[in-house]
Amino acid sequence: MKELLGNYQALASWSESRSPRSLSLLDGKWNDVDAWKTQARGRILELLGYDPPATPLAAKAHVVREHDGLVTELVSWAQPFGPRTEAFLLRPAGRSESLPAVVALHDHSAFYYFGKEKLVESRDEPPLMAEFKAKTYGGLSWANELARRGYVVLAPDNFLWGSRRLAEDTVPERYVQKLEQERPGGREYVEAYNDFVGGYESFIAKTLFLAGTTWTGIMAWEDRRAVDYLLTRPEVDPRRLGCGGLSGGGLRTIYLAALDPRIRCAVCAGFMSTFAEMLPDVVRWHTWMLHVPHLPALMDLPDVASLHGPSPLMVQCDRDDALWTLAGQEKANDKLSRIYARMGAPECYRGMFYPGPHKFDAPMQADAFAWFDRWL
Repeated sequence: MKELLGNYQALASWSESRSPRSLSLLDGKWNDVDAWKTQARGRILELLGYDPPATPLAAKAHVVREHDGLVTELVSWAQPFGPRTEAFLLRPAGRSESLPAVVALHDHSAFYYFGKEKLVESRDEPPLMAEFKAKTYGGLSWANELARRGYVVLAPDNFLWGSRRLAEDTVPERYVQKLEQERPGGREYVEAYNDFVGGYESFIAKTLFLAGTTWTGIMAWEDRRAVDYLLTRPEVDPRRLGCGGLSGGGLRTIYLAALDPRIRCAVCAGFMSTFAEMLPDVVRWHTWMLHVPHLPALMDLPDVASLHGPSPLMVQCDRDDALWTLAGQEKANDKLSRIYARMGAPECYRGMFYPGPHKFDAPMQADAFAWFDRWL
């Protein structure tokens, strides 16, 4: 197999092999888990480089409807920059006690036009969304499925998706000419918008890096802000908070669970590997959301995920997932198992492998929900 850097692949492999991973708990110098977590979290936050000005949430509820035993609210809150974040909040109807809550984190999937809608049922769901859910989520709206089990579920848009989209009329016209030829909101327009942002990702990342911040930092900060909102809700038991998501939502799960101790339990689906196994080829599939300069010298991806420990973590992998090598998923699973064992909590980590391609289908959802039921 030819590798992405061709005759310079040896350079990348050499550099990766020299990474000391000095902030891995498996580095022999760490004997105090709490001290390790404090130092590692602080260093990650420094590398993420995003600490925006204080901004009141100024939360609002826009639409409330009850259907099929659930109350669904469209809510929003302010951000330091750009439009307000919109989210769906789902809860069982007729329940007065405090309930466990889960932040449902939408995927990347090069599908930017919609965010939260990928996880939540809609009265007038467009065919394009139904097709996407059939391929990616087994035709299910998993936020609704989880809410029916007795959870409050918050599904927020993240930076550059849905309500937080990049406004096409604010960027140079030469990049959005195809959009101007389509009817806003139609299938062709949505597909053209997804193509536009997909091609624009490198510009976004370059600009953020040059400005001294990272896409990952903004992503992780906005997800922690979603937890801030969730804790304003009287229906939520603050001692029983979880998060989960597929693919880009799995990446978001890793960082939210690692950096926010309010998260008690997490499920990461379709986003786990060692960095070394990504280098030869599969890195080409992955978003700039993943990349934090200099982090790989300090921690591998499973090391970042392990900062959630010893709180419960489930990682779900698809054996035929083209976005990863199977070896990379297996090595990451082994490392997480060893780290949780070193914490004295081997039962709090579970790695699961499933047949088939990149997805979070009904069997995977059932295992994820059972994990939440066990720990929340």
